[in-house]
Amino acid sequence: MSLRERLRLQILNKMDLTREIEDGEIRQMIREEIILLSREHSLTLEERLNLEQEVFNSLRKLDVLQDLLDAEEISEIMINGAENIYVEKNGVIEKSKLKFSSEDKLYDVIQQIVSVNNRMVNESSPIVDTKLPDGSRVNVILSPISLEHSTVTIRKFPKDKITMKKLITLSSLSEEMADFFERLVKAGYNIFISGGTSSGKTTFLNALTEYIPKNERVVTIEDSAELQVQGIDNLVRLESRNATLEGKLEVKIRDLVRAALRIRPDRIIVGECRGAEALDMLQAMNTGHDGSLSTGHGNSCRDMIARLETMVMMADDISLPISAIDKQIASGLDIFVHLGKVNKNQRKVLEVCEVMGYGDGEILLQPLYQYECREGKDVWKRVGTLRHTEKLEIFFTETSTAMDLGQKIG
Repeated sequence: MSLRERLRLQILNKMDLTREIEDGEIRQMIREEIILLSREHSLTLEERLNLEQEVFNSLRKLDVLQDLLDAEEISEIMINGAENIYVEKNGVIEKSKLKFSSEDKLYDVIQQIVSVNNRMVNESSPIVDTKLPDGSRVNVILSPISLEHSTVTIRKFPKDKITMKKLITLSSLSEEMADFFERLVKAGYNIFISGGTSSGKTTFLNALTEYIPKNERVVTIEDSAELQVQGIDNLVRLESRNATLEGKLEVKIRDLVRAALRIRPDRIIVGECRGAEALDMLQAMNTGHDGSLSTGHGNSCRDMIARLETMVMMADDISLPISAIDKQIASGLDIFVHLGKVNKNQRKVLEVCEVMGYGDGEILLQPLYQYECREGKDVWKRVGTLRHTEKLEIFFTETSTAMDLGQKIG
């Protein structure tokens, strides 16, 4: 038995579980036991402090997981059973030295996580999506659905909002592009952001919201609340709700988009389109809610159009031909922005396209910015430069007057 587990059991035996025990009292009990253990084991001051924190976390927080949650440089935690924990740190995935003492301890931590939001995960419902009190997104898949061991994946979000200025510092985009997006947002262009998993879609969407005029009424709609819209007093935040085990009380993104139309928003922000809600979002953008924003998974601006077509067709209460869907997309959306990773872990804007309309059976896109890639010596590294096209000058010439007045042309 490890020293930590031995100390933990000693504290559990001493705790009076018939009353509420404060955290400070627990820490004092741990310190006293550590002093006694130090007579048998030679422990440095650092080892004592680490042992105290580990035991406290196992009793009152999320065991070894707590240290990873507290580490600001970690953005994702991937638990593949008790002994295999991986983290994404500064864009790079690596294996952590930490591990749970047993599968049972991991199971206890899982139950502790899901119970915060009154959720349940068990053999009859082995997959659950939930979140931590700090907003971190959690997915749990229990064994034996996850064949070898239970898995937990946690997407963390920075405590401080990442601003457009910070993105410029990280070389995600240039100052010229930031100025370009500021003018677009203020002028009320409908913008859709695409990208793969962990490409920075939500972060970029958050950064764009800082350009929204402060006197507007904004409604945000999310599957799991992640947006950090600041500086907008007239802000309404809506979050979907999963069904209970009896299949009741579910509130879908579609329901929220429809509800948002009735509460007089200037702009609607849909955190991510995954399904039939894409139709309602497009209809909102086509009915006077200029400046609306959303994100979705796609491999390019053109590929995102195909994804939107598929998502609209998922709506079971309406059947539209592809041509009608494309016309809705072309009319509702003005700008597509595509994000991705280069050089393994650098998140960047890779493509910006203007929607020119619908013609010859397809949506017409005009590239305004493109990432010109060249292969480096390492075949896994893709380096290049984001450059504006000659079409950008035409875009500014045609729109500069209207944009300076805070209006969208067309």
